[in-house]
Amino acid sequence: MGIKISRLAGVFLLAAAFFVATPTFAANDYNVVRVGITDNKFQNVLRQEVTVYGTSECEICDKETRRVVSHIQGNTELTIKNGITGLDISVKNGISGSIRDFVIICPRGVLGVKDLTRKGKPALYHGAFEIVQSPDKKGFYLVNLVEVQEYLKGVVPNEMPVRFGLEALKAQAVAARNYVLTPRTQAYKEFNVVDSVASQVYFGVNTEEDLATRAVMETDGIVALHNNELILALYSSTAGGYTESYAYAFSDPLTKMFPSISKPYLVAVPDKSEFPTLEEEAKAKEFYQSKVPSFDIESPYYRWKKSWAVGELENVLKTTLVAQSKTGFVHPAFKAGDELGKIKDIKVMKRGASGKVIELEILTSKGCFRVAKELVIRRVFQKDGVSLPSANIVFEKKLDNYGNVTDIDIYGGGFGHGVGMSQFGAGYMATKLKQPYYNILRHYYTGVNLGTVPVTVCGDEVKQTFWAPVGRAQLVITNATTSKLNVMINGKTLEFPVAKTIFQKDYRIDISRYIDDGANTIVFYPPTQGRAVTLYVELVEKYGTTANN
Repeated sequence: MGIKISRLAGVFLLAAAFFVATPTFAANDYNVVRVGITDNKFQNVLRQEVTVYGTSECEICDKETRRVVSHIQGNTELTIKNGITGLDISVKNGISGSIRDFVIICPRGVLGVKDLTRKGKPALYHGAFEIVQSPDKKGFYLVNLVEVQEYLKGVVPNEMPVRFGLEALKAQAVAARNYVLTPRTQAYKEFNVVDSVASQVYFGVNTEEDLATRAVMETDGIVALHNNELILALYSSTAGGYTESYAYAFSDPLTKMFPSISKPYLVAVPDKSEFPTLEEEAKAKEFYQSKVPSFDIESPYYRWKKSWAVGELENVLKTTLVAQSKTGFVHPAFKAGDELGKIKDIKVMKRGASGKVIELEILTSKGCFRVAKELVIRRVFQKDGVSLPSANIVFEKKLDNYGNVTDIDIYGGGFGHGVGMSQFGAGYMATKLKQPYYNILRHYYTGVNLGTVPVTVCGDEVKQTFWAPVGRAQLVITNATTSKLNVMINGKTLEFPVAKTIFQKDYRIDISRYIDDGANTIVFYPPTQGRAVTLYVELVEKYGTTANN
């Protein structure tokens, strides 16, 4: 990569060569996340032009070497425009030139984007900006490279109201940490997630809240695990009292198969054990046409109703069926210009355990259309141009004296896909039931344990920081190939014997006596004998948990 810039004023102090300090971030560090920054409408991530600035002196760095090549004074606007052979950059009242992909950091301040707002405030960000031109040179991406902890401070208060309380915010912090480390899909190779609801909402520095920041710090390093792997920690606003299984809400992101392959930790969970499963039509109607007390009951979307005159709904379907046929989940596909006919009936063909509609039929005078998958169903039945809040729905028809449909009502519950953690439910569990965050997570994610990210230790030592809420933890070794393990816990060097048998899946070592209530640091040293070892720290909330030592 090269940079050609002419000096026009003293605003832009060009370094003689790639020199001095390397920025503190590392692009391949699992503690760093890459976020694509969208526009004010949260729609476009590909840009033709952007103006950025730093609240103190900024540095332009070579993308590959990360060495500083230029300095810019604080609060000086730097405009980047897309070019045919690279990116054109100019400094207000200063220099101009051309450059390929590069990184901007503000070591003693934060970075801003001119004319971009979040919650009505100027958009400011920790970390660095990476400017990445698209392969076809038709635009570029503004990517925020930011440490996961700093990223979460800009996510948690924007995904969950702080009034839900500290423990709910902690549950949200863990779920959000999991999600950014293991997103369901990655639409762009240039970054991990976007800053909108397409991934999870990230609004940066100006929207941080003290209580949410505390929740992030007091779950530092902690993720939810199942079978020694990070879970896909899906969550939504309101489950409606009953969460749904992953397989019945999402298609496979690669094959588009629906129902998809199930995930054992994302299964249907009722808020109360006495709730029956709701696959049967009568039980679903009884549940969603009443306000059965549940953890979600304080949500404004706990129960809702939408109504259409039959002609109104027919006009809606003529448009939405065309759009949703492109997903492949409307059969037969409905094309522009096709005749819909008069609605004769709408029948639910299959429901999940939560009562969520998995598949339904729309019967008309011109044919029968099968619609599957919760998001497609929500988008088909629009009201005033807005999709249904959820697919936890039951239908009621009104008929005239001749048996013709005149009106259709939909009674529903919840807002969002309803898989995994319900945010309103988490708030209720925290504030009303006084449950700690780990109990909230274990309610919504079946069979999970909490701990640090599993790491493989071979040639180099690995350092992790984590927060232990009750000062108890154990080491979990998933592939014990050594007879001893050397670690440092909170500054104390320790050696543990490892005697795993062929009948053991994992080997556990109780390290509670070395763990502090709160912040902890552990260093894993590479084994002196045997192959690489994979391990992590698991939190232990109950004193009854057993370990090998």
